[in-house]
Amino acid sequence: MSVWRRIFGSPIPEEIRTRLSEGEHVLAATGTADGGPVAVTALGLWVPEAGGARRIGWDLISKAGWSGDALTVVEAEIADRAGEAVVLRDLPPVRHVLPKPGRIPYLVRQRVEGSIRSRYRKELPGGGAWFVVRKLPGTDGVVLQVRPDSGTEPGVVRGIAEEAAAKLADGRGLAD
Repeated sequence: MSVWRRIFGSPIPEEIRTRLSEGEHVLAATGTADGGPVAVTALGLWVPEAGGARRIGWDLISKAGWSGDALTVVEAEIADRAGEAVVLRDLPPVRHVLPKPGRIPYLVRQRVEGSIRSRYRKELPGGGAWFVVRKLPGTDGVVLQVRPDSGTEPGVVRGIAEEAAAKLADGRGLAD
């Protein structure tokens, strides 16, 4: 029996083990009620997909919550680029029922919150936007992410995001 199995009670799912990056280690793994794999590594959250599993980087998880026996994840995708900043759009929430969650909920919360270096809310015409500096998994680098409210003027968001990214590159904060 492997050391992993003796300590954690279940093997690392094959569909994840064979796709790990060099140096990437599984911190916790479990199966969903549907039999798909879920795992946490320093680089991201592995979730089931057709034919296997895929990793969502911690910097692209907008929200994650635990309720009852389910982990609900809101993944973001890059909708636009504004200089060195990225404008994000949230995808619909995905619910993963985990009959034996183990440390998964704790580790997901820890990793998502730990990826956030700073955040700032700015009210804008038609809504507003969150400006969030997040650590890029597996690097010392950071990225400025902008998540505008629905109805906020995209051109205004892009302009402010470009300016904010330039401030960060110069070592100034978002609120400067």
